[in-house]
Amino acid sequence: MSKITPCLWFASEAEEAANFYVSLLPDSRIETVQRSVVDTPGAPAGAILLVEFILAGHRYMALNGGTPMNFTHAVSFMIDCKDQTEVDRLWDALLDGGVADQCGWLRDRYGLSWQIVPSILPKLFNGPDRDGAQRAMQAMMEMVKLDGDALQRAYDGAAV
Repeated sequence: MSKITPCLWFASEAEEAANFYVSLLPDSRIETVQRSVVDTPGAPAGAILLVEFILAGHRYMALNGGTPMNFTHAVSFMIDCKDQTEVDRLWDALLDGGVADQCGWLRDRYGLSWQIVPSILPKLFNGPDRDGAQRAMQAMMEMVKLDGDALQRAYDGAAV
């Protein structure tokens, strides 16, 4: 397990958010739910203060901090999707109650930024055909949700 654990600050939705996130990806689970033993700015005594969870094999912590704090695009979580079916499933789930952005980015219902990326994308950008890589990049720049097949067609020189 990593020595570094990202901590996500929520006003009061830590457990709800953690349960939502672990429902989406394999090798994910809630590890511990810690209740506050004293009144804090984030939670009265007895209320949920921290939720430690594993998301796709990585450890995270969700904190009920009491005061709303906004997540920004400065920190986002990229999910490497094996195929378009996985892109579509995760995009739809995370977008429910959230906001779509460009180039495979979205903000979920809690305001957390995600990049939902088909595995083929870095292969296309780093492929031997530099003109193809530019075409794939241009196609990506015009997308909201990424379409791996359309990106491949752009790389190959076909109309997207």
